[in-house]
Amino acid sequence: MLQVLPELVTGGAERGCIDVALALAAAGAVPLVASQGGPMARELDRAGITHLTLPLKSKNPWRMHRNAKALERIIRERGVDIVHARSRAPAWSGWLAARATGARFMTTFHAPYNFSNPLKRHYNSVMARGERVIAISDFIRDHILSSYDTDPARIRVIHRGIDSAVFAPDRVSPARIATLANRWRLDDGRPVVLLPGRLTRWKGQSVMIEALARLGRRDLLCLLVGSDQGRTGYREELERMITTRGLGGVVRITDHCDDMAAAYLLSTVVVSASREPEAFGRVIAEAQAMGRPVIVTSTGAYRETVLEGETAWVVPPDDPTSLAAAVEQALNLTEERRAGMGDRAIDFVNGRFTRERMCADTLGVYEELLTPGIR
Repeated sequence: MLQVLPELVTGGAERGCIDVALALAAAGAVPLVASQGGPMARELDRAGITHLTLPLKSKNPWRMHRNAKALERIIRERGVDIVHARSRAPAWSGWLAARATGARFMTTFHAPYNFSNPLKRHYNSVMARGERVIAISDFIRDHILSSYDTDPARIRVIHRGIDSAVFAPDRVSPARIATLANRWRLDDGRPVVLLPGRLTRWKGQSVMIEALARLGRRDLLCLLVGSDQGRTGYREELERMITTRGLGGVVRITDHCDDMAAAYLLSTVVVSASREPEAFGRVIAEAQAMGRPVIVTSTGAYRETVLEGETAWVVPPDDPTSLAAAVEQALNLTEERRAGMGDRAIDFVNGRFTRERMCADTLGVYEELLTPGIR
């Protein structure tokens, strides 16, 4: 089974790729992963899984054609049965290689790719050309069916899965919590509003800052946790907003956190303020798995990933007034109500969004394609 994707740096597609590769190896199959590489490739190396380095991130047509030829050689030399593409540029190369060799071709549709013209729509359409197309949410399934000429019978909805061995309250030691609290210089007893996510405009950090300005409370700390990934202009804009709104002691931007399970436990409420649709929303699933109440915007797959009024508050996107009101309600929860929401959130996530379930369902799609006579 050959999975192809641009690189192994960070993100849901990369995490899913590695999780499935590990599950394939555990099941006795031979997983292969081809990408441009990155720090997450070390996980494959440690497991003895072959990673093939190719410039699959490139969108240059000449390079994509060269990549197709390289993948064709890999398929023939290693006896690949299925090519599983997780992003558009490598999907085109994988699709061409599969057609040339007779290997089965499938995709995982990870995002609602936008298109403003027929050429961009054609470029995106490769993700809907798989003999099986995995949609990571019902929201993405609906997007595929409304945007591309795809037989609904070829689509399988498989939600992303989180590692319940990592994201479980009883798996995080007090020492880990204390270490992170010291690094972030947290005050005992001060409520923490956590907004995780890379610093990019559509994730809504600016909406969060505006909401806190309208809320007017000084007794809380809001942590914007995520890397700017080179978007220094947006980070500087956020820092100016914090200063001009008088929130210097209330809002703090941190970099990427390597212990998010501990971060969730340090939080009072976790917020996803996305201004554009989330295809799934891994952060919200992780936070609920840690027993934390969450606030999400009413866009994308939110109907699938939270229980409004039971585990979460749902607010309109780009609406700082509504977001401020939800934060106020979350901070004013009684301990009994908070504990009840947390228990319900843990049960909800563990019943639907585990890594084990995602991997088992994906391996089931592989079995479909390997069954004689199945198209």
